[in-house]
Formats: sequence, C-alpha cells, structure tokens
Amino acid sequence: MKKLFILLVTALAITSCGGDSKSVESIVESGNLEEIRAKREEIVLQQQEINQQLDQIDAALSRLDTVKKLPLVTAFAAKQETFDHYLELQGSVETKKNILLYPEYSGLLTRVYVKEGQRVSSGQLLASIDDGGLSQQLAQMEVQADLAKTTFERQQRLWEQKIGSEIAYLQAKANYEGQQKMVNQLRSQVAKTNIRAPFSGIIDDVLTEQGTVVSAGQTAVFRLVNLGDMYIQADVPEGYLPNISENKDVEVYFPVLGEKVTTKVAQVGNYINPNNRTFKIEINVPNKNGTIKPNLTAKVRINDYTNPEAILVPQSVISENANGEQYVYVTTTTAASNEAIAKRVIVETGKTQGDYVEVLKGLKDGDTIIKEGARSVKDGQLVELKSVENNE
Repeated sequence: MKKLFILLVTALAITSCGGDSKSVESIVESGNLEEIRAKREEIVLQQQEINQQLDQIDAALSRLDTVKKLPLVTAFAAKQETFDHYLELQGSVETKKNILLYPEYSGLLTRVYVKEGQRVSSGQLLASIDDGGLSQQLAQMEVQADLAKTTFERQQRLWEQKIGSEIAYLQAKANYEGQQKMVNQLRSQVAKTNIRAPFSGIIDDVLTEQGTVVSAGQTAVFRLVNLGDMYIQADVPEGYLPNISENKDVEVYFPVLGEKVTTKVAQVGNYINPNNRTFKIEINVPNKNGTIKPNLTAKVRINDYTNPEAILVPQSVISENANGEQYVYVTTTTAASNEAIAKRVIVETGKTQGDYVEVLKGLKDGDTIIKEGARSVKDGQLVELKSVENNE
C-alpha cells in the first residue's frame, strides 16, 4: 500500500516536470539569470510540497498498516566490569638439575652401584673405576708421610729444648710438609676414580655398563635428574617489557597433564635477542607429586593489564567504515515496547581477550547494543527488538 502511494505521487511529479521541460530548457538556453533563478525556486517549492505529502502518507501508513516488516535484532546491555588482559605464551619446562655424569679418570668401570630409577643423595657413590695401582701408591706414601711426621715432631721437641740444630729441624719440617702435599695430591687422584652424585635426585638412565672402558670427560655414565627444582622458560616480545616484572602472578597450564598451577615470575632477562626482539623469563613451577617432567610443553598466561571500569563487547558487533573508524549500533526507545531506532556510534577500542574487546570511548554503562542483526541495519532505521540480554 505504501509503495502504491509513493508511485502515484512520483508519477504526478514527473508529469508535472515533464510539461515544463521545454520551458526549462528554453529558459536555460536564454541565459537570463533572473529567469533561471526564478524557475529554480519554483521547482524547489514543488519538491518541498511533494516531501510534505510523502511525510503525510508515511504517517498515515504508520497508523493504518498493522503489518510491519522491520529488521529483527537482539541486543544486550553494556555494563562496566573489571577487565583483566593476559599475555599468552608457550614455554618449555626445564630444570637446572638435569645433567650427564662423566668420569674424571680414564680406565675400566669396575663397579656400578646404582640402577635406573633409584633415588640417590648428594655425595653418594655411584660407580668406581680401576685406579691402576694408585691406591697402593697412596698407601705407601701415607706410610712415608707418617714417618716424616714422627721425625718432624721429634726434631721440633729437640729444637724447643735447644738441643738439636736448627737446620735439622727445618729439614724435618720441609720433608713432612712435602710428604703431606704429595699424599693429598694422590688422594685427589684416587677420588677421581669414584663417580659420586653432585646433588640428590633420581638416576634416570645408566648409560655405560659395568666392565666398559671409559674416558675422562668423554664417556657419559649416568643421567641424574632432580624434579624438585623446575622452571619454565619463555620468550616475551619486547613490547611487554614494562608490564612484566619479578614476582608477577602467572597461570600455567600443562595440556598433556590437564593440570593448572598458579605461580610467579622468578627472573626477567636483561638481554633482548636482536633476531626475534624478545627477552627471556623464568617461572618457578611447584612439582610436589613429580608429574611435571623436563621439556614438557606449558601454556603461560601473565596478567599485563587491568581496567576496573571497562566496557566489553563481542568482536562480532564491531564494524569499520571507509575511514577506518570502528562503530557499533545502539538502540533508542520508541513508543512501542518492542521497537527501537538503531543509532550508529563511533567507538575507540583497546585490548582484546578471547571473543571480547575493550571499548575505551563511545559507550557508557547501560547502553543497549545491537548484537544479532547488527550487520543488516542502518543508522536511524527502525528495528524490532527480539530480546535484550545481559552481557555476561
């Protein structure tokens, strides 16, 4: 019905203008400025009269037409809430107590005292290497050292009693001290034939079997691991340097284990890698039950920004115009309870977390924002509200 009225009025206007088309052309061709201006004013008046008639027809249609085809939309009420933004990284679990044990002495591996999976304490004897007669040399040297000690003590007593000569006393002293140094040096060599645990942990692997000839610093014999001192190392883009500091709370998730722990940043690196513009951080990982292993993949979330009065909206409701401005549609109420007018509002956005984005400017607490159907409405258009929900 509405379209029929518009077509009739438009046809009348075209007919009216068509009757004067020659006169308009003749006036333009005449070049008379006064006549051209007068004709323009006449046409403008006709246009205003047509617009008024259209407004009257639209008002009548609005009253009489009970069946309206309005865009159906849903909306939600914006509200201020605390917004925590998290920097998400991927890291790898490491431990500083995961080492290969190499012998300090070359020879035959005569005894292996531990097995894989065994817990050992710091200083515990793990294996022995044939010393090639060093222990016998040490025993002989200790006997000589004892003799040198006895001789020195006697010469010292005589010297204190002013009986012996000074040169005899000094010779006995030098001989004793020399023997002691030789004994200590040989003891150090014999000690190298034993492989001991440098710290407490678990023998993760026995790499060399008993009876094998080993070379100092070349043949790995054991892998010793301590799972009590674990940490995660991750690379952080340099842009986050002002937001990451020691003792900052961190959420760590292990996808393989399905476990989540809360810990803190233990160390922030002081060097930015020029190749990828990142710096390293270390995050302590509690491992009471021993399920976390070295090289395990971990997802790290660090809170780098908080806004206590943020307005969050789904990214799907934000559009962008030709000027690069972002906007959303809010609704203003009308007389009808289920109808509203869509209004385009330019917004300034901040950080994004998941499917939501922070709105810094353009919206206020309580604004009703169109959600579903936002892509199909226009500024100033009348819409039908299907529902208004809370933005939770």
